[in-house]
Amino acid sequence: MSKIMGFQRPVASQLNLPNLHKKVLLASVFVVGAALLWPTQQEFSSQRIPVAIDIDSLLPHIAQQDNTLKLVKPISPILDRVIESGDTLSHLFELAGIDQRTMYKVLEADLEVLALDTLLPGNRIQFWDNANGELDKLELYFSPAHQVVFSRFKDGTFAVNDINIDGIWQNRIVGGEINGSFYVSAKNAGLSAAEIQKVETLLKTKLNFSRELRAGDTFSVLVNDQFVEGEPTGTTSIEGIRINTGRRDITAFQNVDGNYYDIEGQSLTPAFQRIPLNRKVRLSSRFNPNRKHPITGRIRPHNGTDFATPIGTQVVAPGDGIVTMVTKHPYAGNYIVIQHDNKVSTRYLHLSKFLVKRGQRVTRGQPIGLSGNTGASTGPHLHYEFIVNGRPVDAMKASIAEAKVLPKKQLQAFQALVRSRSMMMDLG
Repeated sequence: MSKIMGFQRPVASQLNLPNLHKKVLLASVFVVGAALLWPTQQEFSSQRIPVAIDIDSLLPHIAQQDNTLKLVKPISPILDRVIESGDTLSHLFELAGIDQRTMYKVLEADLEVLALDTLLPGNRIQFWDNANGELDKLELYFSPAHQVVFSRFKDGTFAVNDINIDGIWQNRIVGGEINGSFYVSAKNAGLSAAEIQKVETLLKTKLNFSRELRAGDTFSVLVNDQFVEGEPTGTTSIEGIRINTGRRDITAFQNVDGNYYDIEGQSLTPAFQRIPLNRKVRLSSRFNPNRKHPITGRIRPHNGTDFATPIGTQVVAPGDGIVTMVTKHPYAGNYIVIQHDNKVSTRYLHLSKFLVKRGQRVTRGQPIGLSGNTGASTGPHLHYEFIVNGRPVDAMKASIAEAKVLPKKQLQAFQALVRSRSMMMDLG
């Protein structure tokens, strides 16, 4: 008796069939299984099937171009000239083929910086024109650190950009023993004539160079030289002086305000007057680097301070210095420039009379001219400019040596500066 333990597929031996039928059924099952399991032959080709590709349809259409070379004329100035002795501004404009009317428009823009009057032999001037043959740009190259560029507006007037590059400053220490005069000894050590003159000027109240110095006395000068892109500009600054006579040390150090003091903070630069006048007058126009022209709306800086002085008012030097310019300008009128000993220069415009000559040394309070109404002036007044390191600053707010001794708050910072520079000079 058989038991059913679940569903099972019956096989031929379990079916109640005749023997012949069982044999036929089993043979059929074997034949079908063999057919299913028997491997079939399938061919695979290792060869690539070539497909035609239309390259032109895949790439963007490229129009046929003219391969003829076209020469482009290089942009160059119509006049590139190194200033020679005897050159005049009108002659330079004539050489460039620029008319005088345009020259006067450039001079009007130059009223802001007064650069054209300062051109010297060796400086470079370049004239550039536009498609209409008009002056488009005028470039003045004074040194790698100083350029002035005049650019044309659409209305035919010009803007001026006074470019002063700070560059990199590097210290050098020049020193040695006195052998003969101080001038000869310092010259042999490497100081220039201008640097020697500055040393003597700074210490003239402290030391008699011709009588007090003896052979064997020593000196050390810390100089700072300006470089732009590795090229010296010729601009130097004396930052420290020390002369040892065997009996005493005479020192001078430049403070951050540009003025010179001895190691105790006593001023070596005569005190400046804030105003170059001997009497109080009304201030009619203040320094304003962002002043807008009332008509054009363009920025036309007022780089000075105007004083409402009647014609003939005496103008005095606010500090010691050398007169570097005494000239006439179509728009600035009669004007004077003084270079002082502390990186400062001063300008006086619209004068009616000169009382000094170029190259003359002046002292604080000395009359230099009389105020007037010359040039492009709307009324009698003195236009006074105070320039530090080539940049105009507000004379009413500038840091000037009005006191003989540094205040306590400034003295500590100055003495720290002196210690640092003295260490450098010792190493030199």
